[in-house]
Amino acid sequence: MDNDALAESFIFHLSTERRLSTNTLESYSADLKRFVQFMEDEGVGLDAFTRSHFLAYLTLLRDGGLSARSTSRHISSLRSFFRFLVREGRLAANPIAEVRAQRPGRPLPKFLTVNQVTALLAAPDRARATPENVRDKAILTLMYASGLRATEVVSLRMENVDPDAGFLRIMGKGRKERVVPVAETALDLLKEYIEAVRPGFIKEKATNALFLSRQGRAITRQTLWNRIRYWALMAGIQEKISPHVLRHSFASHLLAGGADLRAVQVMLGHSDIATTQIYTHITPERLRETHRKHHPRG
Repeated sequence: MDNDALAESFIFHLSTERRLSTNTLESYSADLKRFVQFMEDEGVGLDAFTRSHFLAYLTLLRDGGLSARSTSRHISSLRSFFRFLVREGRLAANPIAEVRAQRPGRPLPKFLTVNQVTALLAAPDRARATPENVRDKAILTLMYASGLRATEVVSLRMENVDPDAGFLRIMGKGRKERVVPVAETALDLLKEYIEAVRPGFIKEKATNALFLSRQGRAITRQTLWNRIRYWALMAGIQEKISPHVLRHSFASHLLAGGADLRAVQVMLGHSDIATTQIYTHITPERLRETHRKHHPRG
């Protein structure tokens, strides 16, 4: 059966076996008609449908101005459709089984432009070279380079850093450890902080915490927030900037550069790729370009 016939078979199932209302059936029909048209444009059958196609389809919906609520309903329709195809033996597995619809009304992530990030990271260089400023420069660069959460930054310990290997070992949410690559620039600044600044912060009681205050204790989340806001103001960024904005910027800029969504998911430590998908609204053109370039039927 072709795509149209399978869609009609699903609607017939909804009408006769599930006895859905006329309005609900019309909504399902409209969603499937739009989806089938996309499949025809892509030149692919449902048996060859992949997550890559699905992400391209989501991008198409968002470009078309579909609201978050309508997109959520649309995804729900497709999930039911694919479950039906698996149950009927038309497909071996549901290609979007793990995908969850974004909650309607969920705010889009706030992020900095590349120019704003450049200004933020350069701000400590224009100030007096105090130990705190050297530390802050390392922190800002590391957060943008690795997409760390605030809690992950203040919880970093010396044994988490392997400058020679070029990565950090992060203990994230749910006590799940992940390995995060770190850019050479961030590693150089970390090394400078560790060798030239950190020893001066250590007091009589030794600690393995990586980022220390002048009191010799690990910096707090509040200190981290305050320092980021301070440097944002120094960089001429008027809106309030939180540690999470740097994390959002890390993810958004990676995707804008053509990074694989799965790879970004791993680096961020997201358990569900749907959480990472909130960043795809920023780079729809880039996602389509990547899909066309790398998919065999692009």
